[in-house]
This record gives sequence, structure tokens and C-alpha cells, in this order.
Amino acid sequence: MEEELKCPVCGSLFREPIILPCSHNVCLPCARTIAVQTPESEQHLPALLHPRGTAAPAPTPAPATPGPPGGSAAPLDPECSAGGGGDHADKLSLHSETDSGYGSYTPSLKSPNGVRVLPLVPAPPGGAAAAAAAAAPRGAVPSPSPGPGPVGSSLTCPQCHRSASLEQRGLRGFQRNRLLEAIVQRYRQGRTAKCQLCDRSPAEPAAVLCEQCEVLYCAACQLRCHPARGPFAKHRLAPPPGQPGPPGGEGKGAGGGRKPATCGEHELEQYSMYCLSCRSPVCYQCLEDGRHGKHDVKALGAMWKQHKAQLSQALNGVSDKAKEAKEFLVQLKNLLQQIQENGLDYEACLVAQCDALVDALTRQKAKLLTKVTKEREHKLKVVWDQINHCTLKLRQSTGLMEYCLEVIKENDPSGFLQISDALIKRVQVSQEQWVKGALEPKVSAEFDLTLDSEPLLEAIHHLDFIQMKCRVPVTVPPVPLLQLEKCCTRNNSVTLAWRMPPLSHNPVEGYILELDDGDGGQFREVYVGKETLCTIDGLHFNSTYNARVKAFNSSGVGPYSKTVILQTSDVAWFTFDPSSAHRDIVLSNDNQTATCSSYDDRVVLGTAAFSKGVHYWELHVDRYDNHPDPAFGIARINVVKDMMLGKDDKAWAMYVDNNRSWFMHCNSHTNRTEGGVSKGATVGVLLDLNKHNLTFYINGQQQGPPAFENIEGVFMPALSLNRNVQVTLQTGLEVPQCVKQPKLPSN
Repeated sequence: MEEELKCPVCGSLFREPIILPCSHNVCLPCARTIAVQTPESEQHLPALLHPRGTAAPAPTPAPATPGPPGGSAAPLDPECSAGGGGDHADKLSLHSETDSGYGSYTPSLKSPNGVRVLPLVPAPPGGAAAAAAAAAPRGAVPSPSPGPGPVGSSLTCPQCHRSASLEQRGLRGFQRNRLLEAIVQRYRQGRTAKCQLCDRSPAEPAAVLCEQCEVLYCAACQLRCHPARGPFAKHRLAPPPGQPGPPGGEGKGAGGGRKPATCGEHELEQYSMYCLSCRSPVCYQCLEDGRHGKHDVKALGAMWKQHKAQLSQALNGVSDKAKEAKEFLVQLKNLLQQIQENGLDYEACLVAQCDALVDALTRQKAKLLTKVTKEREHKLKVVWDQINHCTLKLRQSTGLMEYCLEVIKENDPSGFLQISDALIKRVQVSQEQWVKGALEPKVSAEFDLTLDSEPLLEAIHHLDFIQMKCRVPVTVPPVPLLQLEKCCTRNNSVTLAWRMPPLSHNPVEGYILELDDGDGGQFREVYVGKETLCTIDGLHFNSTYNARVKAFNSSGVGPYSKTVILQTSDVAWFTFDPSSAHRDIVLSNDNQTATCSSYDDRVVLGTAAFSKGVHYWELHVDRYDNHPDPAFGIARINVVKDMMLGKDDKAWAMYVDNNRSWFMHCNSHTNRTEGGVSKGATVGVLLDLNKHNLTFYINGQQQGPPAFENIEGVFMPALSLNRNVQVTLQTGLEVPQCVKQPKLPSN
């Protein structure tokens, strides 16, 4: 309950609480602090709000009255002169920085509950005139002087932030919440002060307070630590705060000793009726001559009982909800215990499953190592056999060569000829034994074994829990397979196709296709649906995109597929767009040649849109009659199409005749340049969105300076022409590297 008894401004227990029109409560001193000015009345700040050395604005002059001896003027209001909470103090409000005339900024304060409180700031200009008026002799009428307009006061609720204007009575126009004040008093008396020297936990209730030591003692600690002898004999022991004093005191409980509440407007009258229109208690005098005379009223006692019954009924509902909340808290605490236990069980299960996978991997590793060992032993055996065989052959060949050398040394021709034929055959046979390949190793040092661990690594990376959302044993879909033979790029659009793996029994409700930004950035969703084929248009030219897809069903989202890399075209291939062209435009040659059926200029756009990169295209003039002014350039998709290109703010163009050209945007003509077009001429358009400029060429020569600078956004190739011109579009061209010197603009 303590939070209900604290002021939202100061954070302490309520002191003299008042009821705001929004039904919230605030301390009367805090209400004076948070009052602010509004230009709604003619009340000025009183003198106590002004800084030292600055006089307050003078009030409306009153008839001169004789003052006391000595010439000092009597105060106009006893409450204000006492520095207390009179009506003037209740009407206090603050100037904003703009009203005050002071350039310095005064920071706001902040209460413990986070409510901002405006500090007192200097009064508006005009203080000097008020000071002069105050210094004038009593009874003299001050001369009028310019000053700020009329200002009044208002109060903003610190809880709901609703503003309420203060009436002539100021803050005392708000009703005093005497019931809340009595509850706060009872709460203060009911709080038990604790001993500050007890070793026990919790400490014993305090029995006395030493006014000199300012320490609370229980009975045992007072006898032990603060005996009534020696230097403590003269200390005065008083009851602790919140407890009644000795008998005979003036303090009274919160019971029937409190006098009945009186009317705020008629202090001598007690509340006797309840106004249904204003929802406030009123007295008999308010009904006779007050503003409640024509309102519906009822007896105060009857409404008291009725509202008590309504409050009791509402409290019963809150009590039932509180009981349910307590039961819910018990359920949540039990749930905490269950979560803790289930978490430990699942951790143990997860560890066991992972250990089983590790054991299976270890066994498979042993099998694979056995295969490697067998392969190594086989290779070693083959090499050793080849070494032994080659060594034997080499020994035999070496012996035969040594024998033949000895035979050659003999000088007996007949003896040599007897064995020479046979010896020659033996040498030839020995030579034939070293056939091609005999001196090459039969096995290589490399092992023809490749371990395909990618599926296992992918399965490990996607190893996760299956979140079951229903009782049907349905798992998430498997990894979709991208059909690379159907994936392609065309210009600045990409097409992707995928399918589910065969023998997949898990249902699929849809797919999610993700694409990055073409610059290595994060993936983003570009398609969600049931189709297995998707085309994405409007991408950047000469960019590399990464794409991936995953499937989902009622159990959750499956793993991602492999990432496919897609490269858009380096240069743009496009045609004229018949769907967005003006109806007078006539297209032919597969929408690459354009003319017009009207003598007025009409606009046609290209099918490509550019937002970054460098792009170049040309337009060949096939027919040029009667010196028309065709315009070439770029435009937004919503450009006006029934007038020359560049006359609105959606197009940037160069229009040209047979002698000279101009650049035009927003119907502004700039940079006239000599040199025009005729039949057979070629106009080039270079759009550089890296440098954000546009350049034109005629017959390979730059026409004037760069036409437009600092252009940003999405642009489409554009052209305007009439029936005297026919042009053919040429796209897919490389950006020109060598540019001739531009023509000098004509003066």
C-alpha cells in the first residue's frame, strides 16, 4: 500500500494532498512547484519568485490607504506576507525561456519518481517598471509601460500529463483529499521503528528515541547501551516516531476525533449534498447561490453508501483476480522447478546423443583407418616386389655384361665364333626384357582415397532440435535442392528454381527465398510462397548476388539449401517499353525503333532501370524532317509523357535541332552548344551513377560539359520525339574509354 501513499513528484508520503481534475493526487507544496504559466489570465508572478535585485511586476493599483508610522506600506495579503500558502502562493507559475526574455537556459530538476520539475526562473521583462511603481509614493498611479502580455497558471498532472487551468483561488480551488491524508496519518502511526543497535535479525521494535544521540533503542539495548546514569542521565528519551506520546498530549488517532470536512468555497458550511454533474460534495450554500444551483444533487449519506457498495463490489472482482494471480504465481514457481528439472534431463539426453554420435564417428574412423592401412600395405608390397625383381634382372644383366667383356678380350677367333651366335642372342633377349614401362613404378605414392565429409559436416552444422507444434509426428522439411540447370540471369534479373529431394515424406507448406544486396551484405527475404520458381527483377547491373532457399511447415523452418552465386550482366540490354509509352508512340523492330503519330512531342521510356554503376547507350537517327527538336536523356517512371522530355522535374534531357543543343530540366534551358543532328547521326547517353552525372555525345564527340551533376535515385532511359523523327535504340554497348574533346559552348 505504501506506493499508493507516495506523491508522484517528491516520492515521499503525501503532505496536504489535493485532488486534480483527472482524479490523481499530488502534495500541495509539490503542486506549487510544478505549476507553469499559460497566457490565459492577467495574473503575474509574485515578488517572492523573482531573483534578488529584480522587482516583481506591480499589481493593479488600489486606493491609497494610510500606512503605519515610518512610511512602510502594509502587506496586501496576510498569508502572502507570512510566506505561507496563501492564494498568491498557490497561483505561482513559471515563465518559459521564450517568455522570460533571458537568453540563459535554466535546467529542469527531476524528482525521485522521474517527474521533471521546472525551476524558478526570472520574471518577464517589465520588472524595472514594477520596481519603479513600487518605489513611487503611496497612492500615485504608475504610468503605463510596455511589457509582456497577460499570463496565467496551469498545472500538469505528473501521472497522466493532463493540464488544468488554475482559477482565481489558485491551488486552493482543488479539493483537499482529507481521506487520503487520514490514511497517511494512520500509516505513519502504524509503522514500527526498529532498534538501531540490535544484533538480532530482524531487529527488535524500538522503545525509545534519544533526542541527543538521535538513536533508536529497544528496551534491552537501552538498558545495556544507554543507561540513565552518568553522562546519559541528562539525555531526554522520547517515544519513537509514529507512536503516540504520553497521555494528555494533543495528538488524536484517526478515528472519530477528526472534525467534519467543510466546504472549500464556504468555510463555515459542512458538506451535505453530492453534485452528480460535478461529481463532488457540496454544501447548502453552494446550492443556494453557487454554480451548483441547477445541477442534480443527492443526499451525501445516500451517495456515500452507494459509492461504498460500488467500491466493495469492484474490490470483490479485484480480490478474485488477486486470488487467481496468487495461484498463477504458485503455478509459475512450480513451472520454474519443472523447467530446471527438464532442462537437466534434456542436457543429459543431449550429452548422451552427442556421445553416441562421437562413438559412431570413432568406430567409422577406425574402419577408415583400416582401409588406409590395407592400401598402404598393398602399395608397399607392390613396390618391394618390383624392387626384388628389378634387382634380380640387374644382377643377371651385370653378370652377362662382365662375361661378354671377358669373351671379347680373347684372341681365339675360332673359339669366339663357336659361342658368339648364342651369346649375341642372349644379350638381345636380355635387352628385350627391359621393355618400355619396366623401369616405371607400378604404383604411385599418392593414395587414391577421398573422404567425402561434406554431407556429414553439413548435417552436423544443421543439427538442431525439432520443435513439435502439434501432436502429429511431423518434422521440419529437409534441405531443398537448387536446380542449377534452371537458374539463370538475364540483364539485371535472376531466375531461381528448386525442388525437394526424392523420397521426402515431410509436408511442405511453403518456401522462403533469400537474396543478399549484391555487395556481400546480409540476406533478406525476397519471396515467400508455394512456388518452386521465382524471378527477381530490378537488381543492379554488374553485381554478384548470393541466393539460398529453405522450406517450412507447421513444425518449423527447415535448413538452408546450398548458396548459389548469380552474376548480373555487365552492360544493360533493353528496348523501348510499350506498356509505359504514350499512346501516340509507334514502336517497331522488336520495340527498338520508335517514332510518333503526332506532331507534338511524346515520351517513351526504356525497359531497364538504373540505380548504380556506369551505363551507356546510343540512339541512331533514322529519319529527320523539318528540323524537329528530339530530346534524349533519363527520367523517373512517373515522368509526364505528353510534352517534351525535361519540361518537368522528373526528367533530365538534351534536346537538339540541326544546328545546336541545350540541356533541360524543370523547363530550365542551359549550356547551349553548337552542333546538331541530321539523318544518320548517332546520339550517345552516358549515365555515371558512381560520379552521379550525365553526359551526352553526338557522333562520338562529347556535346558540351557534363550535363547534370549530383543526380541520385532510380532512372530509366527516356526519349521524346514527334512524327518528323525516327530513332533506333542500340544497347549492350561498352562504356567509351577514349572521348574526343568536347565542343565549346556558344556564347
